[in-house]
Parts: sequence; structure tokens; C-alpha cells
Amino acid sequence: QSLYLGIAKAVAGNTTGDVGYAIQSFCEKNGYGVVEELVGHGVGKNLHEPPDVPNYGKPGKGVMLKKNAVIAIEPMINMGKRNVVQDKDQWTIWTRDRKVSAHFEHTVAIGIDVSTPLTDHSFCEEAIKSNDNLIFV
Repeated sequence: QSLYLGIAKAVAGNTTGDVGYAIQSFCEKNGYGVVEELVGHGVGKNLHEPPDVPNYGKPGKGVMLKKNAVIAIEPMINMGKRNVVQDKDQWTIWTRDRKVSAHFEHTVAIGIDVSTPLTDHSFCEEAIKSNDNLIFV
């Protein structure tokens, strides 16, 4: 749900802080930690480009979003505290308190009044609906 709240704020004239604040305020209000070390990003000729798109922030702060820009919004939300550590393999991320974490993302084209997700999670949503006992590890 926080991902879609962030997408709703990802429109031309808003800032990365508006997007991050929508995600952070919803999650923290519901008792979840928002990872700050890993953020979304711009998408262009390369997969990871400026601007950084944090999942936390203050309204009106950060980079202003422009029409037709493409960004990846990537909330990483923890059941416990926000803190994470990186494994010695330099890739794996663990929550410091070892509680469960979730990470979803959409790549989004910025519009004037609404933004368009360019990615599709319907196959994940269908798998979850078809197996109520599904546990992700």
C-alpha cells in the first residue's frame, strides 16, 4: 500500500520528498520501519541514474519531478526497526533485528496529474490470492 501512496505523489511538480513522505508517514503510522540506506532511483539510458528516490522525506524537499521522467519507487519496509546490515557477500541485506522485511517496486513514468506504472505485479498478486498459505522467505 505504501508503494501506491508513493506513486500517487509521483507527479510533475512534486518532489522526491513528497514521494518519500507518503511512504514513510503511512508505514511509521502503522508501526513499520522504513529502510533509509536503500532507495529508488531514476531510470534512463542506465538502470540506476539520478535522482535518488528515498522512501522517507519531507514534503517539498528533494528533486522536483518532471513530466515524462522515469523513476523506480522501491519501498523496503521492516516489521521491526529500520536498520539493516549488509552481508559480507556485499549483496545480501539483513534487518539488524532479524525481523521480516518486504520490498516491492514499480518503475513509473511521471505524468501531470497521474503517473503510470510501467511494470506489472499482477502475476505476484494472483499467486498470493491463489495460495492463502503462501509464505515468502
